[in-house]
Amino acid sequence: MQMRLTAVNLDCPDPLALAAFYAKATGLPLHERSDDGFAGLVDGDRLLLGFQRVADHRPPTWPGGEVPQQLHLDFEVDDLDEAVAGLTALGATVPAGQPRPDRWCVLLDPAGHPFCLTPRTPLRS
Repeated sequence: MQMRLTAVNLDCPDPLALAAFYAKATGLPLHERSDDGFAGLVDGDRLLLGFQRVADHRPPTWPGGEVPQQLHLDFEVDDLDEAVAGLTALGATVPAGQPRPDRWCVLLDPAGHPFCLTPRTPLRS
């Protein structure tokens, strides 16, 4: 049996707001059937990233771990400083205690989920 990943879904208090953040950050369009209970971003005709409403959502407490992060997203960017500036302008925050500032930057999305930015590097041949 072989499975194909169809989406990664994040719990949050406001799916449309979080989808709007990631839509602006990635350039991916909002799924046409998104609503206040579930919103998604698509890549062509495939759902890629989903956001589902959870009434008692508690954001992860990164890096402390009181509320575990459970998962995080990684994104490559051309210019790390430029990406951090653009994402914080959209509502992301940069927590203190960056583990490897020479290699990546951890940010928190508007719902508190950690995600990482790494500089784009060419594939090795």
